Amino acid sequence: MFVLRFFLMCCTSATSEVDLYLHLGIFLVILFMPVRITPLVSGEYYHILNRGIARQPVFFSKSNYKQMLLDLSYYRFTTPPVKLSLFKTLSLEQRDYLWRELKKKDERLVDILCYSLMPNHFHLLLRQEKDGGISRFMSRLTNSYTRFFNTKSQRNGPLFQGAFKAVHIGTTDQLVHVSRYIHINPVVSYVIREDQLDTYPWTSFKEYLDGPTLVNSQPILENFKSIDAYKEFVFDQVDYGKSLEVIKHVALE
Repeated sequence: MFVLRFFLMCCTSATSEVDLYLHLGIFLVILFMPVRITPLVSGEYYHILNRGIARQPVFFSKSNYKQMLLDLSYYRFTTPPVKLSLFKTLSLEQRDYLWRELKKKDERLVDILCYSLMPNHFHLLLRQEKDGGISRFMSRLTNSYTRFFNTKSQRNGPLFQGAFKAVHIGTTDQLVHVSRYIHINPVVSYVIREDQLDTYPWTSFKEYLDGPTLVNSQPILENFKSIDAYKEFVFDQVDYGKSLEVIKHVALE
């Protein structure tokens, strides 16, 4: 209704045919602008997915994966002092100083619980820390990585398809099962074998086993008696199959 009232108001204020067509164009842009159905609320958890255009690969090499991990780590903070591309050109001493300052303030847009980087897509489990935090984080993340990728690949244009997908995680049961879903994704997608899962470097599962560096594993691990219990939970294929029913509406595949 607001959009319609806006259009009628603009039409009545048009002083020429050119103005009328201009207002019509603005109206159509607003009308067909994509709207996020899932509201993103601070303090809540969300499963996030984005993939390459036409499901094309977005990670080809170790340097690609490492850049995305750096983007994740850097842009989770509310106010990065400079763009990451400039940060990388600074001296080691300057970079260390800026990292210490960011971590000392510890003001974040999002808290990252889990991640999984696949050849043509990625999964994240996030907690929004500030209003609009996930949207701002995802915009910075994908824009930064796209610029890096395009420069390295000598290409132009968008890399990821449309807006990211987001599903709200409503219960602790869903939270722990989605964490497993994300961590086991490389095996389910036949990127690696099951016996390679705990050494695969592009998911946060290794951080859960060896100690976190990027992620906050506490909201997940506090539901288990030990790290080994969580590891067993992740590798439990039979139980995992059953859990798909619990998380079928938050799996995003």
